[in-house]
Amino acid sequence: MRTIKGPALFLAQFAGDEAPFNSWASITEWAAGCGYVGVQVPTNAPQFIDLDRAAGSKTYCEDWAGQARENGVEVTELSSHIQGQLVAVHPAYDTMFDGFAPASLRGNPRGRTDWAVDQVKKTLTVSKHLGLTAMATFSGALAWPYLYPWPQRPAGLIEEAFDELARRWQPILDHAEACGVDVCYEIHPGEDLHDGDSYEMFLDCVGGHARACMLYDPSHYVLQQLDYIDHLDIYADRIRMFHVKDAEFNPTGRKGVYGGYQGWLNRAGRFRSPGDGQVDFATIFSKLAAMDFAGWAVVEWECCLKHPEDGAREGAEFVRAHIIRVTDRAFDDFAAAGTDRAANRRLLGLEG
Repeated sequence: MRTIKGPALFLAQFAGDEAPFNSWASITEWAAGCGYVGVQVPTNAPQFIDLDRAAGSKTYCEDWAGQARENGVEVTELSSHIQGQLVAVHPAYDTMFDGFAPASLRGNPRGRTDWAVDQVKKTLTVSKHLGLTAMATFSGALAWPYLYPWPQRPAGLIEEAFDELARRWQPILDHAEACGVDVCYEIHPGEDLHDGDSYEMFLDCVGGHARACMLYDPSHYVLQQLDYIDHLDIYADRIRMFHVKDAEFNPTGRKGVYGGYQGWLNRAGRFRSPGDGQVDFATIFSKLAAMDFAGWAVVEWECCLKHPEDGAREGAEFVRAHIIRVTDRAFDDFAAAGTDRAANRRLLGLEG
C-alpha cells in the first residue's frame, strides 16, 4: 500500500482573464495559498502553458515546472480534455465544438480532427519532458447521439463507431507508449467512453492497449446511477487518475437521470463541491489506498451552488482530511509469537 498524493487542484475551471487566474505565476501562487501541493494543468489554456513551445523544448518544460515548485506546487499531470474531445465529433455537434478549435479550423471537421490529434500527441510529449506518467483526456464521441435505442439502431452502427474511434486513437496510444505515459480517459457522459461497458468495447477495439487507462471521477457515476465503489474493484488495474468531485442524485416524480432539459440547479443529478454531495469518499480513499493507487487526489471544482474559490479552499482541506497515511505494520504485530518453521510444524502436529 502507499499513501495517496495530494491535495492537488485541476486548474481548468479557474482559467480566466483576470488575476490571479490569468498567468502561470499567479495561478500557482494562488493554488498554494489555498492549501494545494499540486496542480493538474489543461494544455488548452495559453495563459498557463505554451504547448507548442513545451513540446519542442525540454528546457522550457523544466523552467516552467520549476516556477510552479518555487511557488509551492508541483505539476501532477497535464490534461488534453478539450483536444481529446475533438479527436472524434459527430456532425450534430460540429457547430458547438468548433468553438474549442482555432478560428481558422472552424467549418473544417477534418482539419479540426488533425489539429486535435496533434495537440494530444504534443501533450504526451510534454508529459514525457516533465517526467509525468499519466495524461488526462476525453475520448470524443461518434455514437453518443444514438445512446438511447429509439428509433432502433441499425445493426453494426455502434460497432462501426467504435472501430473508427479506435482507428483515430491507436496512433495516439502508440505515441503514448513511446513516451511512457498512460492515456487516462475520463469516463464521462457525452463521450463514447461513458461507462464500464463502453470503455471495455473501446479497449477491445484497440487490442487491450496497455496505455488505454482511466480517470476515475465518481461524480459522473452518481449521475448515471452506476455503482462507483464496485467500479474501483473492477478496474483497479486501469485506474491511473482520480478526480475528487462530488454529486447528488435526487429523483422526483418529474425528473430522473435524463434531467428533463433543466439547468444544473434544477436537475435530479447535479454536481456539488467535495463533501456537499452524496459520494462516499471515505470508502473511495480506503479502496484506493488498499489497491496501491500511485496517483494524486485532484479536486475538480464543479458545483451548481458554491462559489469556485470557496470550493477550492474547502476542497484542499477535504482531501487532506481524507488521505490515509498507510500503515507499515499490522495492528496486532505486538502479539506476534516469533515462531519459525519448525515451531509452525509442531503447532500443526507434523513433528513426530
